[in-house]
Amino acid sequence: MRFVAIGDSFTEGVGDEREDGTVRGWADLVAQGWAASRGNPIQYANLAIRGKLLRPIIEQQLEPALALKPTHLSFNGGGNDMLRLRASIEDLADGFTHVLRRCDEEGVRLVQLSGANPSGQLPMGRLIQRRGDLMSAAVSERIGDRTDVIRALNWPDDVLSGASFWSEDRLHMNSRGHHRVAARVLDALGEQAPDPWWSLPELPHARELSRGEYFREHLGPWFRRRLTATSTGDLREPKSGGQWVDVPAS
Repeated sequence: MRFVAIGDSFTEGVGDEREDGTVRGWADLVAQGWAASRGNPIQYANLAIRGKLLRPIIEQQLEPALALKPTHLSFNGGGNDMLRLRASIEDLADGFTHVLRRCDEEGVRLVQLSGANPSGQLPMGRLIQRRGDLMSAAVSERIGDRTDVIRALNWPDDVLSGASFWSEDRLHMNSRGHHRVAARVLDALGEQAPDPWWSLPELPHARELSRGEYFREHLGPWFRRRLTATSTGDLREPKSGGQWVDVPAS
């Protein structure tokens, strides 16, 4: 079994930080849980880079991922695009169609994820909710009744939308959220996730940011990056360096 993951901060694991400052995230957890459920080691690679729009994910990560000759490829993207009002939902859906076609051509099973829904905690939440609903519907239409596509659709999970699953920035899931997504992916794969992963105990409540603090610490830097055409992922390398990592069964 060879599992490769591509995407943005969601797949890289931002929000699920270890004590040493590195990130773990749902994809790492899936690799760990998959090996444990099967009782056999698997190979795992994560090429995700935070801050990436959907097209750069496809252009920069897809072919290197397929070159590794995986058996399964997980793909998610478009969350950063949805925050840009000019992004076309149909163009984003076209990207998903391209990924599915390339997986078909290479004989790779696609694990299709939708991101979790953060709109309840965000400014302009109704707009983000509406765009996320439209994108989910467009992607589902492109996949159609393909039973060979493994679907782990987190956007409709109302439990996962709760504030206790999200980091202080309200845009990235915390460790609790990443564990629940991992459990959903393993379930979609037909594997057994550890029961606690579905709903870990709530983390110590993060301090409640005032509107001014939230803008200064999170929204302000985001707007500055938009104005300067920079990204948190600039100059970052793929998470696993584009190489396989052996994940033991225990």
